[in-house]
Amino acid sequence: MKAKSVLAAAFALSALVAGCGGAPGSGDEDKKAAATPSATAEAKPDIAAAGDVTLTVWDQNVRGGQNAEIEELNQQFEAKYPNVKIERTKKSFEDLLKTVKLAVSGDDAPDVVQANQGRGVMGELVKAGLLRPVDDYAKVYDWESRYSSTLLDLNRFSEDGAEFGSGNLYGLSQAGEIVGVYYNKDKVPTPPSTLAEFEAALQAAKDAGDTPIMFGNLEKWPGIHNFESVLGQTAPKEAIRDFVFSRNDAKFDTPEFQAGAAKIKEWVDKGYFNKDFNGKDYDPAWADFAKGKSHFLIAGTWVTADLAEQMGDKVGFMLMPGENPDAPVSLGGEDLPWTITSNAENPDVAAAYIDFLTDANAAQVLVDTNNLPAMKGAPTPSGGVALDVANAWEKLNETDGVIPYLDYTTPTFYDDISSAIQELLAGKQSPTEFTAGVQEAYDKWAESR
Repeated sequence: MKAKSVLAAAFALSALVAGCGGAPGSGDEDKKAAATPSATAEAKPDIAAAGDVTLTVWDQNVRGGQNAEIEELNQQFEAKYPNVKIERTKKSFEDLLKTVKLAVSGDDAPDVVQANQGRGVMGELVKAGLLRPVDDYAKVYDWESRYSSTLLDLNRFSEDGAEFGSGNLYGLSQAGEIVGVYYNKDKVPTPPSTLAEFEAALQAAKDAGDTPIMFGNLEKWPGIHNFESVLGQTAPKEAIRDFVFSRNDAKFDTPEFQAGAAKIKEWVDKGYFNKDFNGKDYDPAWADFAKGKSHFLIAGTWVTADLAEQMGDKVGFMLMPGENPDAPVSLGGEDLPWTITSNAENPDVAAAYIDFLTDANAAQVLVDTNNLPAMKGAPTPSGGVALDVANAWEKLNETDGVIPYLDYTTPTFYDDISSAIQELLAGKQSPTEFTAGVQEAYDKWAESR
């Protein structure tokens, strides 16, 4: 293993805002008064002296490598602090999205939850006062030195939840994320380096009677990733960023966005995806790729560990090819941040837990389980597909090629964009109807702000 500073050269650090208020009471006032600081944290809490604590945690790390790293770190945390018992609830991403808002709104809210970035989840929770700002903990634990300002900003909102990307810090993410292209090395001995070469490889796979790209879009959210992977090659990265962050009067209904829609629809029409993709679940899709049933898989780095376990050295990873191999563009950033709820009974212990999940030891555990650490200075994997991912992450950030997930855009955009993409790919909307409809949904929200 060798040390690497993934983002240090690419981004300057921004100052953290200190001095956030304590969490509100929950009903059991004596218990809350003892557990919840009445003012901001000014020093690292003494967790060993906190008495017997049950820390309740909700997360979505259910897949093999993700679950393995959390289980390992939870065991280590409990060994370090025998007075703390972690009560973990794990849910799929879909189930977490459906239940987290209700869960954190009650007096018995979990202490720590993973809350998806963007206006749809984190923004709504902040607006409702359901998450505790963590700028004070960031100061005492020096979390600023652990991340680039760009990654920290993905977990920032103004206190009223209106402004995304600035204001208070509401959580920390463990893992970096890239949505890229996995390929079967037995079928693709030389990975394509441009979009033209990639499309030629897709056609060659089709001509050979194989499935070029395995795709499962029954849950709808994978369509966001496949579409945006293509969009990053047809629209300027700043136009995508501006739209997601509602800057500079950015639009979705533009020729460049229409070109992205037309390109992925063209891939459908040419048979570059499996025929049943809109009725196929995500996990069976990547599992079929692992079994050798396709040349390529467009997916996020959260499946790296599972693919490495099933395919060994036969799987490789690359960023979606574009016009210029030296200027890649890919969606991603970091995984769901770990946040402290406003009704948390043990915010000091929760903060120590989040610190533990994101320190140098945690980065090593992430690497050992074939996950991608988001923290600076993380160790580099020794080889295999995990090394491909680490090198792609470093390249992408060196060239400022990361674009944010489209579903961050508005409180309802996850549903708006995922449903629209499914209809586009099913041939129920033309590319121009698709972009116009998405623009209309965005405009309704923008006018109501």
